[in-house]
Amino acid sequence: PSVRVGLGDEFGFEKGAFVQGKMITLLRKLGFNCVLDVNFGADLTVCEEAAEFVDRIKNGGKLPQFTSCCPAWVRFVEYFYPQYLQNLSTCKSPIAMQSAMIKTYFADKIGVSPKNIVNVAVTPCVAKKAEIKRAELSGTDFVITTAELAKWAKEQKIDIAALQDGEFDSLMGNASAAGTIFGNTGGVSEAVLRTAYAYLTKGKSKDLKLDLNFVRDYDGFRDAEVSLGDRKIKICICFGLANARRLMEMLENGAHYDLVEVMACPGGCIGGAGQPKHLGQEAEFEKQRIASLYARDKELKSSAAHDNPEIKRIYKEFLKTPNSDVAEKFLHTHYCNRHDEIGGGI
Repeated sequence: PSVRVGLGDEFGFEKGAFVQGKMITLLRKLGFNCVLDVNFGADLTVCEEAAEFVDRIKNGGKLPQFTSCCPAWVRFVEYFYPQYLQNLSTCKSPIAMQSAMIKTYFADKIGVSPKNIVNVAVTPCVAKKAEIKRAELSGTDFVITTAELAKWAKEQKIDIAALQDGEFDSLMGNASAAGTIFGNTGGVSEAVLRTAYAYLTKGKSKDLKLDLNFVRDYDGFRDAEVSLGDRKIKICICFGLANARRLMEMLENGAHYDLVEVMACPGGCIGGAGQPKHLGQEAEFEKQRIASLYARDKELKSSAAHDNPEIKRIYKEFLKTPNSDVAEKFLHTHYCNRHDEIGGGI
């Protein structure tokens, strides 16, 4: 989600301009046969993570549940706080889930051997380049950042401002508003809570009664309590690993949360290290990118991931249900105690 509100910076668009359509056309001009939406992978992550969260709170699982989308945050826990490995959601990140489906479900649907698919993810994140080297998260062949995509376009003398808007491929190219706000700090929590609310109350997304405005903030550390049906859920959202360390020290001293979201970069993925840079103006650009994704959130018909028709289709045809045996095989992972790699750590 963050690439489409960052790429325009390199081509003279307004801050936070939503250039999804032009980005799709650019990728096709650069030679890609298919252009899929990683927001679809984010929707998958929401469904799996919400189901995992509901299972934990119903059945006495390990709490708080940590989000696991940010590879820098995951590695931070592995290095410095391995005693909390079981708190990390077992869900793969959106690009890892998308990759697993590209090399299985998608390959089967288009009649192409997975061996003949070169899968490239465009991300705002430099750490994704390391993430795809983890054996348990294989399936993505290359990662290029937003800034690298812009550089490639300029090398090919393509001005995206002059391009017509394109459309994602119809299979795995449709996403909900929940997947779209993943790029923002607090967006993962809001997306997960939308679906967890529906799972817990058996309600429909149009009946959503959650007040989640507090998550839509640029403060690096914030927490609050929210009602999911008849349950009170305490959540914490932070960005920046200095704030993550503050959070972990609070947990060590007895603080209680049910759901914790951490992003390493300022403002979330929209402030990723692979995004175009504006030294001295970063916060201003990041806030505009956040506003752009929330504006898109209002425009889309499906506000919750589980309402996405393509998500319903992939569960019906392949994954069965969230956290099923098939989903566990392809969409979930494990973590490692890496404390000894840093000589005992800080």
